[in-house]
Amino acid sequence: MQALIVTGGSIEDTFALKFLKENPCDLTIAADSGMEFFYRNGLVPDEIVGDFDSVKSGVLEFFKENNPNIKIRKFQPEKDETDTELAIRTAIDAGCKKIWLLGATGTRIDHVLGNIHLLGMAMERDCECIMLDSCNRIRMLNQGMTIRREEQYGDYISLFPFTPTVKGLTLRGFKYPLEKYELQCYHSLGVSNEISEEKAEISFEEGILLMVESKDKK
Repeated sequence: MQALIVTGGSIEDTFALKFLKENPCDLTIAADSGMEFFYRNGLVPDEIVGDFDSVKSGVLEFFKENNPNIKIRKFQPEKDETDTELAIRTAIDAGCKKIWLLGATGTRIDHVLGNIHLLGMAMERDCECIMLDSCNRIRMLNQGMTIRREEQYGDYISLFPFTPTVKGLTLRGFKYPLEKYELQCYHSLGVSNEISEEKAEISFEEGILLMVESKDKK
């Protein structure tokens, strides 16, 4: 079961609509002002979650009045979780094993970093959560994986240790390979690698990696 969450960061409607068409999900959730994306494009989410302190006036009322089947979960602004975390927890509690997160990047770097940390929260609950925009696909890894060249997102793959060290990191099929390397925090070694063969393999023995697939905006 897959979920799509649209939250209140930067979102390009053309990109998001194309993604929705190509990747139908079982559950769609608007996190607070993320509901504005659905509103301006004539779409209806299955659920709306948040404290609603940042959504434009009239948008929530529109959904309440015209779509009585929407589940609306309202929380107090004075809470420990962000609206995005509440939406992710809602999707996980509904049984979703994969979550696509749109609108999770943007000008608020504090929110972007917070959203990246939430990938780990989902991972700990056995759910794959992926942040996505038109230039980046961001996910957290606690085990190795294989990426085929035709499936990669953009031109570059960057790997960052999300634990103090990632031990035994081996990269094959990359322009810059590694063999049993100990990747440590506070260094930029893992930035902007490229796939050089038909498939690339990432493996490691211990730790957690943050993987960013990216491309320059044209």
